Amino acid sequence: MSALREIPEIQGLDTCPGLVRIPPELDVPLTPRVRRLIDTAPFRRLARIGQLGLVSLVYPAANHTRFEHSLGVYRMALLYLRRLSYDSRFAQTIDPSDAEALIAAALLHDIGHWPFCHPIEDMRLPEVPEHEVYARRFILGSEIADVLRTHWRLDPERVASLLTEGQPDDASRVLRSLLSSPIDIDKMDYLARDSLHAGAPYGRNFDQQRLIGSLCLNQAGDGLAITDKGRTAAEMMVFARYVMFSEVYWHHTVRAATAMLQRAFFRVYREVAQDSLFHLTEEPFVDKLRNCGDSIARELLDALFGPTRRIYKRWAQYTYFQHREIYQKLARRPFPWLVACAEEFAQLVSKRVSQTIAPHEILIDAPPVQREVQFHVDVYFPSDGCYHPLGDISPVVHTLATKQFDDYVKRVRVFVHPRLVDEVRQLKDRDSLLLQAVANVEQSTLAAMPPHRPS
Repeated sequence: MSALREIPEIQGLDTCPGLVRIPPELDVPLTPRVRRLIDTAPFRRLARIGQLGLVSLVYPAANHTRFEHSLGVYRMALLYLRRLSYDSRFAQTIDPSDAEALIAAALLHDIGHWPFCHPIEDMRLPEVPEHEVYARRFILGSEIADVLRTHWRLDPERVASLLTEGQPDDASRVLRSLLSSPIDIDKMDYLARDSLHAGAPYGRNFDQQRLIGSLCLNQAGDGLAITDKGRTAAEMMVFARYVMFSEVYWHHTVRAATAMLQRAFFRVYREVAQDSLFHLTEEPFVDKLRNCGDSIARELLDALFGPTRRIYKRWAQYTYFQHREIYQKLARRPFPWLVACAEEFAQLVSKRVSQTIAPHEILIDAPPVQREVQFHVDVYFPSDGCYHPLGDISPVVHTLATKQFDDYVKRVRVFVHPRLVDEVRQLKDRDSLLLQAVANVEQSTLAAMPPHRPS
């Protein structure tokens, strides 16, 4: 029997005296050392941080937590390790201590997240750290480190490095591919879990069991691949991810709420972006932003989290394929620049409709600077003893993954305050005004740049 399959948590998949059940009717084995990790204060705070944040404003049942998701990813890590223990190259590269480090890292992979972490990180503001910084701090500088040393016999630095791109040895590269790759344990859990809680079927329409059963190492031996038996399951996973972004994560109302939160945060972040803010759970986090004394930020946040929901309305939408000129001018631009464009656009529209429009009453939402990870995975054909990229043999993957995923599912949108909907709907030259706003901001940006002095 492989030594990997003798790890208590992996054995616990079949027989474990301690279990916790999570949706959808999944038993998660809890050994004593796992209990000690999830009972630490940094881990418990994940029970008060939503997995999908503002998505619940559109899909009311999508209020599951990062705590639940972390348990799901941990369980997925056990399934991956059990399957890969039958791969001789994996077993030669990964010893039980490596596998235990992965199990701990799977449990702790979201430990550095704060409320609404991803939309705030998408803004790429200099005073806002990446969540990996806090993951490292929690793992190395809290009670988690003591639990890892005492009860897991693991070096906390080893666990942290799996989450923060450290230690470039062969074992670490393989383990990181389980944590972050097109078919990693995180995506395998969140697609199905988010879909379940949202009440949307899209993220569950792929065969998890078949995909896990096809796992193997790639030709170089430094990352995950699949055998040809998992090809259809992988194709379905690509499509599931595409549709979840299109219909859930980038639903236009979700993005309207996101734009409101981002604009509120942008107004106050220099005041509140202190270390303590990013240790808070969801309700105290929102309260901290609302109580900064900025009336506009409070207005935006009250519309999202107050007793009456008042989400901005979609006024315009631009795609890479239908409105390429406007899309390319606004997509993947710095957030402060987008704010300047929105404020200039609000001023131009205000003049055109002869009505006062406040600078924050028109918001521009655009694909962020950072693109999504593309779906590049190799397929192994045992009969031929060769590997081929999935995108080369699958028209589905070639279309949805090897081309720019972001350009298919992420749109440039303009949102307006609900009170303005009737007034701006009659505007005939909206698009030309938006292009004029962009040109004005570009011109002022160039004018503000220091003159070039030849060296």
